[in-house]
Amino acid sequence: MLKAKVGYSTLENSFDAGKETAEKGSNGINPKIGLLFNSKEYNQLKYIEGIKTILPDTDIIGCTTRNILVPDGYISNEKGVGELLLFDDEDIVVSCYGIQKKRSARETGREVALKALEKSELDYAPDYFFMSASPTEEEEYLKGIQDVIGRVPCFGGSPPNDEDYSIFYNDIIFKEGVVVSFIYTGKEITNIYNGNYKETNNMGIITKIKDNRTLLEIDGKNALEKYKEWLNLSEEELIEDKIYYKSITNPIGIKDRLGNLTAIRQPLYVSNDKSIKFGSNIAEKTAIIKMYSSIEELINSIEKTLNILKSKCPNAKAYLLVMPEGQRFIIGERMNEVYDKIKKIAGKIPYIAVFTSSEYGYTEEDQTNTTANLMLSFTAFE
Repeated sequence: MLKAKVGYSTLENSFDAGKETAEKGSNGINPKIGLLFNSKEYNQLKYIEGIKTILPDTDIIGCTTRNILVPDGYISNEKGVGELLLFDDEDIVVSCYGIQKKRSARETGREVALKALEKSELDYAPDYFFMSASPTEEEEYLKGIQDVIGRVPCFGGSPPNDEDYSIFYNDIIFKEGVVVSFIYTGKEITNIYNGNYKETNNMGIITKIKDNRTLLEIDGKNALEKYKEWLNLSEEELIEDKIYYKSITNPIGIKDRLGNLTAIRQPLYVSNDKSIKFGSNIAEKTAIIKMYSSIEELINSIEKTLNILKSKCPNAKAYLLVMPEGQRFIIGERMNEVYDKIKKIAGKIPYIAVFTSSEYGYTEEDQTNTTANLMLSFTAFE
């Protein structure tokens, strides 16, 4: 039977915070894995060393985040916050591994998958896997992993993209690379993955890009000129990183080939040439749609998505809620309302929420893994 517990800390000292996190989360269980998300203010190595004094044999993987949401509340602390979701189940096999990027992202993805398979001592693909990758080439890491194990359902997210982000696998800590946890189980792991934005009638064809994530032209017209028309805003209101904040409620959507999922792409930055830098890959000759959601609708969508997850996995023993950093920012002080809604639905089921720059999830209808921005990736563990 799966047992799960949550530990967290706001202590200033990194080692002490790690120790407190493990102490809070490990009482009465012998966890095989801990999913760790903590803020960049901590010395990550010292934090994990603190955890290991209590849980020396538990694999710890995860990434940095900003602020935390746990059963005790939505917690912000300028000196540091950290959260840990621990799993104990004698009936499952969990194999974790992490690799810093040395060659291409796709080759690194293949390597981490092969290492995780080797460590599992099994000769077949896992049932599910968790991934966290640097917020620059998530798609390529995912492709590399799938080159080895096929299209196994994936969940997870990337750390918020600032200069101090980190990804970690036990005492191995890096910026560019990927960590995975392969999970072999006969029990259900359910992922609900959606953006909950509404489509508008503003749409176009990407006619020119560069470097996978920079949009130059829509319908043969300068990208910024087209986007500002859609938002009815001036260029001054969108230049440089101003577009990041405006686009949280007005992002771009890309439909999958069957129309089962509209993956969100968030504009991040406007360069001097009026090109738009995005947080996920885009492709020429594909259609994009201007999406919209109010702050009220974003808050309600979190409640809606968790209710769907609960209905699809009524015997859940734990939840991992991967939520966009951009939405956390724009919801602001109303995140306490989000906490109240989650607490009411989750009840006594342990959970943590991590805030990410990109979110990964699985679409059951066409059995596809996707990485995107401003998405909700909510996972239940039976």
